[in-house]
Amino acid sequence: MGWLAGILVNTIVLMVIAGYFQGFYLSGIGAAVIASIILSVLNIIVRPILILLTLPVTILTLGLFMFVINAITLMLAAGLMGNAFQIDGFGMALLAAVLIAILNALIQTFVIKPLQEKR
Repeated sequence: MGWLAGILVNTIVLMVIAGYFQGFYLSGIGAAVIASIILSVLNIIVRPILILLTLPVTILTLGLFMFVINAITLMLAAGLMGNAFQIDGFGMALLAAVLIAILNALIQTFVIKPLQEKR
């Protein structure tokens, strides 16, 4: 259930970002769901490899380089999806990575955790 909730949260966050920024395009909710699934698979497979390869830089930047790694995975997901999911450059991907991290943290804190505590 945790993975499915993460997919749902990422789908909502991707749709919100696509609604506010012209450089971040999703063709619809189906594309957002597929992009969220692709992002989760990339986070399982590619992200650990990137973290390992860039560990010295990540330590030097006190973890801020993780946003660059997240932006790279966003660009990879957009590249895999073609025209259904497009990002207009690395700057937009970096901004989206920061916003995704912030929105995910807010949703997890104020929506998901209170729902889990009621059980």
